[in-house]
Amino acid sequence: MKPVHVSRLVAAPLDLVFQTISDARNFREAVPHITKVEFLSEQRSGVGTRFRETRIMNGREQSVELEVTEYAENERIRLVSDVGGTIWDTLFSVFEKADSVEMRMQMDIIPHTMLARIMTPLVRRMVVKGVESDMDSVKEYCESIGSRAE
Repeated sequence: MKPVHVSRLVAAPLDLVFQTISDARNFREAVPHITKVEFLSEQRSGVGTRFRETRIMNGREQSVELEVTEYAENERIRLVSDVGGTIWDTLFSVFEKADSVEMRMQMDIIPHTMLARIMTPLVRRMVVKGVESDMDSVKEYCESIGSRAE
C-alpha cells in the first residue's frame, strides 16, 4: 500500500517542534482529540518507550498501543503499532529551514491479515484526514507556544 506523506512548515524553534511530536504527553497537549496517554513501559522517551493513546475517532474513543522504535534527538522519531491486522509504521522528521521548521510525517501501512488487506484501503482516506489534522494541531500548538516564548 502506498505510504502516506504529510508535511507542514512550522514557525517555531526546532527543539519545540521535536519535543511536541516526540513526547506522548506533549503530543496529547497539542492534539485536542487525544483524550489520554498511558505509559506501558518505565521509559518515558526514546527507543523502547511504549504507551497507549486514546483519542476520539468518529465520535467514539479508540485506543492504540504504540512503541518508539527509532529516536534521534531533534531529527526523527519512529512509532510503530499493530492494529487490526495492520502494521502502522510512522516516521516523524524535523528539518530546520531559513525561518521555520519543516515537519514531515511518513506512514507506511502494511496489512498482514486477509481481512486487513480488504479493510485497510477502505479506511486509508480517514487515516490521512486524521494525520493531516494532527499535523495542523501540532503546527498551531508550536506556533502559539513559540510566539509566547519570544
